[in-house]
Parts: sequence; structure tokens; C-alpha cells
Amino acid sequence: MDLHEATSAVVRVANDMSDHFQKMPGSAILMRYIKSSYQHDPVRSAIELFLFLFAIRYLLAPKYSTQKRTNVLLTEEEIDDLVDEWTPEPLVAEQTSFEEAENEKRPIISGPTGPKSKLLNGRVVTNLASYNFYNFVANEEIKEQAVQTLRTYGVGPCGPPNFYGTQDVHMKVQADIASHLGVPACVLYAQAMATIMAVIPAFSKRGDIIVADKAVNFAIRKGLYISRSTVRWYEHNDVQDLERVLRKITEEQANKPLTRKFILTEGIFENTGDIPDLPKIVELKTRHKFRLILDETHSYGILGRTGRGLTEHAHVDPGSIDMIVGSLAHALCAGGGFCAGSTEVVEHQRLSAAAHTFSAALPALLATTASATLRALQEAPEGLLKALREQVKVLRAQLEGGRSEWVGVVSAVENPVLVLVLRREVVAARGWGVGEEERVLQEVVDEALANGVLITRMKSHPLPIGTGPRDQVWQPQPALKVCATIGLSKKEIEKAGTVVRHAITKVMSRKR
Repeated sequence: MDLHEATSAVVRVANDMSDHFQKMPGSAILMRYIKSSYQHDPVRSAIELFLFLFAIRYLLAPKYSTQKRTNVLLTEEEIDDLVDEWTPEPLVAEQTSFEEAENEKRPIISGPTGPKSKLLNGRVVTNLASYNFYNFVANEEIKEQAVQTLRTYGVGPCGPPNFYGTQDVHMKVQADIASHLGVPACVLYAQAMATIMAVIPAFSKRGDIIVADKAVNFAIRKGLYISRSTVRWYEHNDVQDLERVLRKITEEQANKPLTRKFILTEGIFENTGDIPDLPKIVELKTRHKFRLILDETHSYGILGRTGRGLTEHAHVDPGSIDMIVGSLAHALCAGGGFCAGSTEVVEHQRLSAAAHTFSAALPALLATTASATLRALQEAPEGLLKALREQVKVLRAQLEGGRSEWVGVVSAVENPVLVLVLRREVVAARGWGVGEEERVLQEVVDEALANGVLITRMKSHPLPIGTGPRDQVWQPQPALKVCATIGLSKKEIEKAGTVVRHAITKVMSRKR
């Protein structure tokens, strides 16, 4: 085919395409638009043509990932070799020799945990390691009532509170606690430790702010972790540092969207045994517009003229506390926990607090026991509380002051759990670390038990997920815990205190 024939063929095809195009509906309008656009603005026509061609190419282009591929293709043999070489990390760390020895020597009680407890090996020891402060364990009237409840209601409700697990005895103990504290309402939980762990995330979520004392107990720390809130710590029992943190947060949030803000502290600190300045904390939370959560796990039934806790002890209106959390498993010798406050705060937890919504309700016999022990405190507060405080004085007299050159009592005088720590000058002189202190205090526990007195010691907190031994995580100072009880006579308490003091002296004398 020569050039003339080729040109004729191209012209013929172009004419055919033009004829077909002109037969299409709207072709005339499109042609007039193109001619007009080109005549007045040829640059625009070129840009439109480019965009048209780009759109067609984009629609017809194959799909691809914008993420750069970094995976390496392996053969079946290589995969098998890697699987054989892989060793999974253990779920828990291996026990140290110290922990193994402690577990092997841990005493086991056979029978009730009264002031005089029988061990599995047959020995009877003086028990200063339980929260049986008022010796409700031996109260025959309370035991008989518990037996009658067991016969009437059975061993358990077999259902969560919101699904037919709530019984009339639960409603009664909730009303009893609310009336005792002087607040509108109260909600019951089946497990004491899970109470604060459920209350915190029920109200505080990701993005909310919680200001907490550095020395709060392990259950509170788990609740903080579960809530995923922003946590700001202030120095233990330092209201000036608390004020500094609150002021800083207020300044930071000045131009930001509103968020929920909480202060969290304990009535009696489990890890240190001391008491916070509640009136000052209430003043600060009001001034800076924070809400206050008060964990009275270790102070309810202990502090105050009638055992109402820190609010009564510090003469603070319970209505100024947004949430009061407490335990029925400590001083009241029952089980479970509670959160008291306004009606709105309580009703919100019935559907939003995981430990209340998804756990089986408290067994009825524990609910009636809590009501009975609470009634005993209300009917004879002067007798029970005064007797316990006298026993605390007697026990402290044997262990503090000039009685021991090795340890000091750091807990508050109202606290029936005496927290004994090694004096700092003693530790510094021997160059001991935390591990050495724990070993020495465990030897004191073993020595006291060998002489017929059961005590215990403070344990370190498990490390949070994602942290290691080198991370800076607050830990309680190694300490001994010695609990007073009115189930022993004054002479028995004095003798037990003397045994503990001599055990400390004997162990420390070997460490010179």
C-alpha cells in the first residue's frame, strides 16, 4: 500500500467515526462546547483533555497497596526451622529461691481465724495477722444468724444482681450502709477487691484525668489501669504537692474541651498505714472543680466515733465526697464491698460497673452477717471501738518508742494494723537493698511464729503489664504488719507484742 492509499484509508475511517459520533445524542452540543472553549481559552481545553485522559487511566489502572512490602517469603523448610527454634516466654516468672522457701513455710490455718488459731500441723498460735479486729468470728449470735440465713436462702444466689440475683437481704444491707454513712444510696459488690477496680472505670474513661496519691493500694492501681485514664501522681500525703498538680492541670485544660477530673485517695493507706488530710483535700477538689473518690476499704468500721470512717473521724460531710468505696470483708468480718454516694452515682453503677453487672451477687449469709456486725457497731460503738483502741495502745507500747532500736511504727495511732519498718539508719549502715530487707523481715515472721505468734509482712506489688524491673514503679516499703484484736486480753496482747519485739531483736542481732 502506497502513501496515497494509506492517507485515503485514514480519511475514510475518520469520516466514518465522525458520522457515528454525530449520530450520538448530545454530540452537537459537545462539539459546540469544544469549539467555543478552544476559540476563547485553548489552555483550558488542554487541561480538560489532560484531566479526562488521567481519569480514564486511573479507572483502568490495577489496584495496588501504598504500603511498602517488607515481608520476606520463606520456604516451608525455613518456616519449620523457625517454629522449632522458637521458645515462648513463660506466663509468669520463675520463682526465686526466697519465694520458694516462703511458700513452703507458709502456715495454713485449720478452722476459724480467731485470736487463737489452730494450724494444720496442730499448733495453736496467737493470731495477729487477720482483720478480725472485733472478734466477730467468735460471736455466737452472728454465727447462729448466718446458719439460719443459709438454711433459708441457700449457699448463693446463682445469678448477677441484675438477673434475679438480688435478694431482700441485699437491699437491706445497702440501706443499712447508706443510713450509717449518711448518704442517699449504696450499691453492693460481691468481692471487696473488685469494688474499686470496677468503680473507677465505670466513671473515668480514656481522656479523663485522675490525680492519685503515689501510695494507693494495688486494687486502685488495677482500676486506674483498666480505665485507661490519664493518671497524674502526687507525693504521698502531701497536700501541697496535690495543690501544685491540680493547679497545673487546671492551667493545661483552660482552653481545651471539658473532661472529667477526679482525685483519688484512701481513708487509711494500706501500704503505709497513715491517714490523709481529708478536709484539705475536699477544699482543693471544690476549688479546682474535681470529683473525689475515697477508698475506705481499711477505714470503714475503724475510724470515727461510730466507725463511719474517715468522714466521721475528720468531721467532713459525707455529701462532699462523690464516691465512698468500702469493704465488708475487713472490720465487718463478712464479704464483698460497696460504693455509696448520690442516687445518680449509685444507679449508674448498676449497669456500668463490670464487677456488679457480670458477677454473681453476694451470698445471702454474708449480707446478713454484714448487717449484723454493722448493727453491733452502731448499738455499742463506745464498747467495741474503745476496746479496740485500747488494745492498739497496748500493742504499740511494746513495739514503738524506745522499746526497739531496730524498727519504727509508721501507721496512724488509730489504725489497728501496725506497720513496722526497719529504721533508715539501720538499713543504711548495713547497705541493704529492698531484697535484703524483705528477707530479714521474713526471718522475723518465721521467728515470731516459732514462738507462737502469727504475723505477716508487706508484699511488693506485681509489676504492671509492659514494665520491667528497671522501670521506675512505686513500691511499698518492706514492712511487718501486726494486727490488734479485742479477742485477746490485755496481758495476751502485751505478751504477743513482746514476742514480736524479741523476734526482731534476735534476727537483727544475727545480722550485725
